[in-house]
Amino acid sequence: MRILVTGARGMLGTDLREQLIHHEVTAADHEYLDIADAAAVRRAVAGHDVVINAAAYTSVDEAEKNEDLAYRINADGPRYLAEAAKAGGARFLQVSTDYVFDGTSPLPYSENAPLHPVSAYGRTKAAGERFVRSIYPDGTFIVRTAWLYGRNGSNFAGTMLTLASSRQTIDVVSDQRGQPTWTRDLAVQIQRLLDCNAAPGIYHGTNSGDATWFDFAQAVFAECGLDPSRIRATDSASFAQSARRPANSVLGHAAWRATPLPAMRPWRDALHDAARTGVFEHLLTTRRSTMTDLE
Repeated sequence: MRILVTGARGMLGTDLREQLIHHEVTAADHEYLDIADAAAVRRAVAGHDVVINAAAYTSVDEAEKNEDLAYRINADGPRYLAEAAKAGGARFLQVSTDYVFDGTSPLPYSENAPLHPVSAYGRTKAAGERFVRSIYPDGTFIVRTAWLYGRNGSNFAGTMLTLASSRQTIDVVSDQRGQPTWTRDLAVQIQRLLDCNAAPGIYHGTNSGDATWFDFAQAVFAECGLDPSRIRATDSASFAQSARRPANSVLGHAAWRATPLPAMRPWRDALHDAARTGVFEHLLTTRRSTMTDLE
């Protein structure tokens, strides 16, 4: 297949490029393609069999001040990509987020749960979902994910390990619950979804099980041979943040039952393999190199 991957230098995009190595992949970062430029999108999409949109404005707090910019990237961009994919007969896969929900449900969110975002970032991603579903329902896959970590970008796990080198204890919230998800596992699941000829629709691409940020931080420390008791539980009120976070980001996985694929494996199993394969060593090395470059 000829596959166009946008956001190709991002954390997920990099893993997608590696996972799709047996296909002909066009890697498009923001310097190569402005997905909010409709004419540029039409030219880039032409001739491809699959378009995967892993590009997004993901600065959740900054989006509160720059919602227009976030909308261009998170809503207009997917709209133009879906239009171009439909015109060229390509399958289109839009990566979305748990932030399209308000986080008040006591249960995992199903794939067809009503959208109710409570932040600018969530609103723009929800708008993107609505655009692509209305424009190209017969050829669009929406894969919602959450709490991503991996070797190729800034993420919570890397932040915790960086803080560990300068602080004896770290306060982490225990009143937000979600699903830590390794980008390599998600890239594998996306590749399998495309290869198995599943029906277009909404799928939840998160590792199974659930945890709080506090649980996640302690697990990262344990995998890296650090003392988990250095992580102290606190609540969201202790942190001043512009954007409201969903208290419950847990996503249900029922849609996978209609495919030959199982839901993604438990998050602790994925975390263990991530540590075993050097993901966290790489994150720390990259952060140290970046800090040295800035000195």
